Amino acid sequence: MKKFFKEFKEFINKGNVLDLAVGVIIGGAFSAIVNALIDNIINPLIACIGGNEIGFAFEIIKGNEATKVNIGAFISAIINFLVIAFVVFLIVKSANKAKELAAKKKDEEEEAAPTTKICPFCKSEIAIDATKCPHCTADQPEEEQE
Repeated sequence: MKKFFKEFKEFINKGNVLDLAVGVIIGGAFSAIVNALIDNIINPLIACIGGNEIGFAFEIIKGNEATKVNIGAFISAIINFLVIAFVVFLIVKSANKAKELAAKKKDEEEEAAPTTKICPFCKSEIAIDATKCPHCTADQPEEEQE
């Protein structure tokens, strides 16, 4: 049982799980904001343009039963999805750009140390730790340490 709780603790402490939890919470809050935008601003504007109540609903009557088909709710859901998808797209795009810039900066900072040098006698390229040039067999001068 201790092993189970230890594994569970390791799983929870991973960064991905915490990031996911934060994303879900922020996504829920953002969804409430988008719903308020759709319900309080966009739907009333559509109602003003259409000249009737928002909802674009109609009833289908079959015998004694009536079924309400609410096209407006469906359109609102589509607008809601498009707004959230667009914002998520912008967030992912900016996060990828930030990662790309960080990686580029890291690559520039971590330029590899040279592995070769030029022989001062024959001007051939040789290994940096060579004591004799393999081309002209000249002894390489010791480089001064700074």
